Amino acid sequence: QVQLVESGGGLVQAGGSLRLSCAASGRTFSRYMMAWFRQAPGKEREFVAGIVWNGDNTLYADVAKGRFTISRDNAKNTLYLQMNSLRPEDTAVYYCAAEIAPKNWGAASFDSWGQGTRVTVSS
Repeated sequence: QVQLVESGGGLVQAGGSLRLSCAASGRTFSRYMMAWFRQAPGKEREFVAGIVWNGDNTLYADVAKGRFTISRDNAKNTLYLQMNSLRPEDTAVYYCAAEIAPKNWGAASFDSWGQGTRVTVSS
């Protein structure tokens, strides 16, 4: 499995921006499909955005479309999530996940997870 470490979370006012990073190690990062998930208190973990191994294709949940951008730098073994126009409802712990050939973009399809980084958006 690949090891993942997220960073970049914090407290931001509504309308602000954050960029999350996910540093990977242990396996060839470029082989993996990558995704960001989030989990708010009392809610299930939900898919936010995904990106294929070479970055050519991306997929976004409706809550992320037009505000969030997922990207990756395979030379740096790093995944990113640029989050703009943040809302209080974006408050959650954000996780990156990796899988070589996920069946779908659901959380159960991913075996490698980071520890999460907390994002808090104040109103």
